[in-house]
Amino acid sequence: MTNQAGRFGIHGGQYIPETLMNAVIELEKAYNFYKNDPQFNAELTELLNEYANRPSRLYYARKLTETLGGAKIYLKREDLNHTGAHKINNVLGQALLAKKMGKTRLIAETGAGQHGVATATAAALMGMECVVFMGKEDTERQALNVYRMRLLGSEVIPVTSGTATLKDAVSEAMREWTNRISDTHYCLGSVMGPHPFPTIVRDFQAVISKEIKAQIMEKESRLPDAVLACVGGGSNAIGSFYHFINDKDVRLIGCEAAGRGIDTFETAATVNTGRLGIFHGMKSYFCQDEYGQIAPVYSISAGLDYPGVGPEHAWLHDIGRAEYVPVTDDEAVDAFEFLSRTEGIIPAIESAHAVAHAIKIAPKMDKNQIIVITVSGRGDKDCAAIARYRGEDIHE
Repeated sequence: MTNQAGRFGIHGGQYIPETLMNAVIELEKAYNFYKNDPQFNAELTELLNEYANRPSRLYYARKLTETLGGAKIYLKREDLNHTGAHKINNVLGQALLAKKMGKTRLIAETGAGQHGVATATAAALMGMECVVFMGKEDTERQALNVYRMRLLGSEVIPVTSGTATLKDAVSEAMREWTNRISDTHYCLGSVMGPHPFPTIVRDFQAVISKEIKAQIMEKESRLPDAVLACVGGGSNAIGSFYHFINDKDVRLIGCEAAGRGIDTFETAATVNTGRLGIFHGMKSYFCQDEYGQIAPVYSISAGLDYPGVGPEHAWLHDIGRAEYVPVTDDEAVDAFEFLSRTEGIIPAIESAHAVAHAIKIAPKMDKNQIIVITVSGRGDKDCAAIARYRGEDIHE
C-alpha cells in the first residue's frame, strides 16, 4: 500500500482504509503537478507576502543574548504572521491546492486552535466552506480561538471521544473525509498522517528555513551553529530544519513537550519516550502503553499534546541528524515569562519550549556562536492558562 516516495527510512507510508486511497492518490497527483507550476507558485508567494506578512523577520535578541552571556541569539518571528503563528504558511498552500482541485470545502483538526484559525481564515478568504474538529478539552482550554474560528464563518465541532484532545480531533477529521471526498479537502496541520501529507506540509513550511538561511547570511555572512524549534507533530520544526539538513555543521534541535517529566506518564515527548508504531496513516514513533495502545499524553501546551511525531523527524532522529530534547511544563513556563520580560516578546507556550532549551545551552556556547530559535507563534492565546498555572485566575 505504500510507495517509496512516502518513506523516510522505515517511517511514513500510507496505512489507511481503502475508502481513503483514492483521495490521497488524487491529492498526490495534484500536488506533484502544482508544486512545479509557475502560476501556482506565483499565486502562493503573493498570498504569503501580501496576505500573511512574509518574509517574517529574523530578529537579533540583543538583551536575551547579553543576559544569558553566551551565543548570539536570533529569533525567527513566525509569531508576526497573519493569525499569529506558522500555521498560515501551510494552510494557504493547501487551500490554494484544494481550490485548484475543484474542492469547495475544507476540514481540519486543531489542538491549540492556531491551525483551526488559519484554516478558517483561508476558507473565508477563498470563499470555501470550513469545518474544524477540536477536542472538547481543547475547546475549553482555548475558548478564544473557538470564537475566532466561528467569527471567521467556520463550524467548530467539539470531539468527545477518547481523551477529547488533538489525536481524537485528527481521527474525527479523517472519518469525516472518508464520508465526503468529492468536494472536501482535509487540510492536515502537521507533518504527519499518510503520504503525501508529511511531504506537502513540510514543503509549505520550508519557507521558514529558506528565509532563515538567506537572512542569517545577510546579517552574519555565515550559517548558524544551531537551529531550535518546538516539536509536537513537527511542522514548524521541519520547516525550520529543512534547508539546513545538508549543512552538517548546523545542529538541528527539536524541543519536545515533556509535560511533568519523561519519567512520568504525564508527558508528550514522543522521540524520548515513544516506540515504533502505526497510527493515523503513518509508521513513526508514538507514545504507547504496555499493550502497544496509543497512550494518553499530557502537556501544558495544547499544540504539542500529540502522541506521535512526523515520520521525517523520526528518520532525522534515527540517522542522528537532529537531536530531540525534552522540556518540562515548568521550564517552558519559566521561558515564556523570561522572554516576555527580557525582549518584550510573548511567545506561544509551544515556542517557549524551544526558548527554554536555548536558555540552557546558550551560556555554554562561545560568544561568536549563533543560535536561531523559531518563535512559531505568539502567546496571547496562552496568557490565561499560564496565569492559572501560576495560581492566578484571570478570565479572558
